[in-house]
Amino acid sequence: MSAFAGFGIWAQRNRWIWSAIGVLILWLVLSVVTNRFSLSSLSGVILSASFLTVVGIGQMFVVTTGRGNIDLSVASVITLSAFVALLTIKGQDANLAIGVLAAILLGLAVGTLNSLLVVGLGIPAIIATLATGYVLATATLLSNKAIPGFIVSPALKELATGRISGVPIMAIIAILGVAATGFVLRYTIFGQLLSAVGQNRAAARLAGIRNGRVIASAFIISSVLASLDGLLLGAYIGGAFLEMGQPYLLQSIAAVVLGGTLIFGGSATALGTLFASILLVLIVTTMQIIGLPPGAQDIVQGVVVILVLALAGRQALARRAFVEIADGDHDATADAEASAATAQPK
Repeated sequence: MSAFAGFGIWAQRNRWIWSAIGVLILWLVLSVVTNRFSLSSLSGVILSASFLTVVGIGQMFVVTTGRGNIDLSVASVITLSAFVALLTIKGQDANLAIGVLAAILLGLAVGTLNSLLVVGLGIPAIIATLATGYVLATATLLSNKAIPGFIVSPALKELATGRISGVPIMAIIAILGVAATGFVLRYTIFGQLLSAVGQNRAAARLAGIRNGRVIASAFIISSVLASLDGLLLGAYIGGAFLEMGQPYLLQSIAAVVLGGTLIFGGSATALGTLFASILLVLIVTTMQIIGLPPGAQDIVQGVVVILVLALAGRQALARRAFVEIADGDHDATADAEASAATAQPK
């Protein structure tokens, strides 16, 4: 077996490598073209990508449940959480615990609502979470009227913008989250159940897995992480504004799929989500350096998302067809063996 073929097999098992290669290539190109990119500038990119990574990990859990499940309410959760943080913390470190608790409760409430709509009522996830997002947008408008001012807790501000030995604290949080998620996916029962449900719900049900609970847990995790992300993002920008979470809607989906998580579910990679988040931020940075207007940047990002989803869909279909063919060959072999056994004289 050649080294190239061996790398191809390894890359199939570690799909995060492609987004990591993309980050390396684009960063090197920008470094040569602009003469401004260095390790320090890359740390700034990683800081911005950390917020996308947090919400992307939550989105990844939902996508892994299969059947095209996507959480479209994350943008509204991020925005509303930032407003709730301003209302509860009021710029005082003494109220920080109350603000964090409020963010967690908001995430739990939204995740539970999404779960009831998707699992309980059988509404497609895209429609259910989109409707939830509209409800949250109304709540955000009401919160916007009640905001007394934009004062951020100093401790929360330090957490969102501070650095330890030059490394952004948010980047450390994101990396720890990725490591914890990778451990959960690979070494825990919940991770195995999540993959089983995403690969084949009927088979999972026959194996005694309660699919509804697993799917509901994924939506709750997504909402809680989005809410905590909104709390930190509000501290990073120094306040909150309407639709501040909107850029994270398509980008969170793109980060998940571009990172190597299968769009049809059953297989996820947290490390790939991290590298894909950095790559997407680098793409936006490149467009800003070129001088593209905001409208053109949105078009480019939309095209990137479409291409990524189309490529991921083709790969998933090819993999599913391969599995079905393999299962068919296995069934045919089993039938032949059974026929041979019955034909033998007793």
